[in-house]
Amino acid sequence: MAQEIFFAKREDSFSSFHGLLKHMSDLYRLHTQILLDAIRQRQEHILAPLHAGQLRQPSAAEYWEYLIDSGQRSLLFLDTLRQRGDNTLAHEREGYPLLLKFEHEVLLDGLDLPRPANYSLLRIIPGANQPVDDSRQPVIIVDPRGGHGAGIGGFKEDSEIGESLRAGHPTYFIAFSHFPAPGQTLVDIADAEAHFIEEVRRRHPDTGKPVIIGNCQAGWALMGLAAARPELPGLVIINGAPLSYWAGVNGNNPMRYAGGLLGGGWMTRLGSDLGNGRFDGTWLVSNFESLNPANTHWGKYYDLFSQVDDEAQRYLDFERWWGSPTLLNSEEIEMIVDDLFIGNRLAGSARRRSSAVDLRQIEAPVVVFCSYGDNITPPQQALNWIADVYPSDLALRSTGRTIVYLRHASIGHLGIFVSGKVARREHRELLSAIDTISALPAGLYELIIDDAPDSNGSEAAGYTVHFERRSIVDILDHDQDGRDDEREFALVDRVSELNSTLYDWVVRPVMRQLINEPLAEVIRKAHPFHQQQVLWSSLNPLLWWLPGTAKQVRDNRQQVSAANPLLAWQMLFSSLVEAQLDSYRGIRDATQELTFHGLYGGLSTLTGGQKPPNLQDRVVEQDQALVVHLHKALPHGGKLEALARIMFLLGRISSKISKERIERLIQQSRSLLQQFSLDPTTLRDTIRLQGLLVFAHPEESLSSLPQLLTTADERQQVLDSALHLVPELQTSEGDLGTFWLELHQLLERPLPDFVLAEAPVEASVKTQTQAVAPPHSPAPTSTDSVSAAKAAKAPKVTTAPVAPPATTPHAAKAAGTTRAKPAASKVKTKSKADNPLQTKPAPVKKPGKKGETE
Repeated sequence: MAQEIFFAKREDSFSSFHGLLKHMSDLYRLHTQILLDAIRQRQEHILAPLHAGQLRQPSAAEYWEYLIDSGQRSLLFLDTLRQRGDNTLAHEREGYPLLLKFEHEVLLDGLDLPRPANYSLLRIIPGANQPVDDSRQPVIIVDPRGGHGAGIGGFKEDSEIGESLRAGHPTYFIAFSHFPAPGQTLVDIADAEAHFIEEVRRRHPDTGKPVIIGNCQAGWALMGLAAARPELPGLVIINGAPLSYWAGVNGNNPMRYAGGLLGGGWMTRLGSDLGNGRFDGTWLVSNFESLNPANTHWGKYYDLFSQVDDEAQRYLDFERWWGSPTLLNSEEIEMIVDDLFIGNRLAGSARRRSSAVDLRQIEAPVVVFCSYGDNITPPQQALNWIADVYPSDLALRSTGRTIVYLRHASIGHLGIFVSGKVARREHRELLSAIDTISALPAGLYELIIDDAPDSNGSEAAGYTVHFERRSIVDILDHDQDGRDDEREFALVDRVSELNSTLYDWVVRPVMRQLINEPLAEVIRKAHPFHQQQVLWSSLNPLLWWLPGTAKQVRDNRQQVSAANPLLAWQMLFSSLVEAQLDSYRGIRDATQELTFHGLYGGLSTLTGGQKPPNLQDRVVEQDQALVVHLHKALPHGGKLEALARIMFLLGRISSKISKERIERLIQQSRSLLQQFSLDPTTLRDTIRLQGLLVFAHPEESLSSLPQLLTTADERQQVLDSALHLVPELQTSEGDLGTFWLELHQLLERPLPDFVLAEAPVEASVKTQTQAVAPPHSPAPTSTDSVSAAKAAKAPKVTTAPVAPPATTPHAAKAAGTTRAKPAASKVKTKSKADNPLQTKPAPVKKPGKKGETE
């Protein structure tokens, strides 16, 4: 036995080593292909003007025209940089005030709380042309504190604050100041935000719980708060917020390797000690800029230079916010890095340690907005927490939770929050769909925004929104490379703990004796990020001549003609510079990823690291036990349960859920509920149970309906209520019409307004089919079950007396014929999420190539 164990261990070791070599070989081939494809694409982009005939020889007049224009643009460009530096210095002298384009008042200051925090609650004062509907849910936007300055959610008109005011919501903003309170921790911040949310609820007691929006860092902090205090939010929207920090795909997302390549979180401690107990957010901003050197060192400056007449003010507004990074206490940044970025303990799972926060406790619907162009929070890091917390669809539905995600094809990380185009499209449609999202039944959905063409069909006149059911395996399909590399990140966590402990024992006591506040301030000011702004400011005596000269240039501006060929040559030069920087980035990222996997993959192999355990068998076992338990509830219930079940069965016919259809259904349901009083808790529990029954036992849920409705009056009343909620049932064709016919056959009720002709069974069925097959009408959706179930006690719709069709059991028996069995099995799923034990659906097609638009 000992020999068998010995050789088994040796075999596992050789197998792991062979797997490492194969993985490194695959990575090398992948990066080689990525670099070659990128070079080919850059060549096509660079040579496009040549193929279009734009690179022609200019005339002497065009030379002179371009020379004057480029000289003027250069002076205006330099003067814009000078204004940027002056604005930053003035912002610092003013005490780093909040940069909001909207008038506001401070309601609560976090420094006045028992546990002080540098956060405050602001009420946004609407403009004269922005009436606020006090009956609507208040919207609270939480400003992210990720190193940059304050005010990202509203430092321009087209922003989250602007869209909230446009929609008529009472709008509030949770902002932070530049300097943290002494000893402030993440727990103190969470307590302050909870206090602010309670104040908003106190101000709006009759509008329901508020909608809370968290961007980036504020997003994952908001999720933790919603788990700790689930009674606070009515809807949670997180934009670009990382919750699964180890996730990503090979060949991309290089930032997740930074912690391992730097040896863990010890450098965070060093940065805090150099700041005398406060970490300079400039380091975080610089790390973000280093991800895209082409844009940081060339692209944004070239855009300003080439369009300085139109882009100067936009550039100055952005840089005024971006150029003043905030400070964080050492307790805050060390917890963020150790427990989140490196430890990945926020979501938690059976694979690793988790924090004290349990995201399963979140009761409000959650909306996740992510982008494939986001190199800070790729979709895997934004969405994988869902699979960690809810390993199966049945586990998600059984808790009654609703999660909606929205994906963008190309926008960058900052663009998710500050892009005006994104604000006018994604954020506007999200806010308009608040009621719809709240009405969705438990489950996972993707929100799709489509362009609605104008009457000519040429341009987008607006947008349409619909929801599509998704499955947990859809989330896992985003992580195409699987999660085997988690053992390497787990090893990074262990290395980080070791290095941080050594730093705390050996280095930190010395650093705290050497660094005082004046020296820490000198170190902060010496950072290159700040020095470039001071260099290009009015403090530089060499720029004394620039303001006056720039004014003269603006007064005598001579812009070059758009047809001047030298503009195409200028663009060609810029494209060549960006291509070189992009090539450097590609090689650098490939080297970092290969180094990470080679180092930590090798250490994991040598130390006997095991692959993450496969939890699929355990998940299937748990789901199967719940399925068996649910089966016992099938024959129990009454009219309310039957109506809810019918609505869920209708929802299985189509996976597309139109927002407009849900809104109409809500209104129809309310008209019925006005005549009855139902206990909200009972109604909610009934809808939840019937949704689970239909999901776990679709065929049995249909066939057991007669056991819930024992009398003809009850059956007719439920069918009439269903028809009132979904009027198109009577005129639908296809699967919907077939189901409606089968439902009447099962419940032994005639179709409305149908007169029976004396004919054989086959002719009767054919006639009934024709009666329900006029021109096609939109199919109801799974959301029909949300509010429609409320109408269980709806009044019976009076219809003309008709004889029961010959296809009912009694009529068939009397006629001596055989009744056609209702084809319950025809109502099959069109969504992979409808099978609770399904493990591998078709992969989701991703949007186009990821960009880096900001």
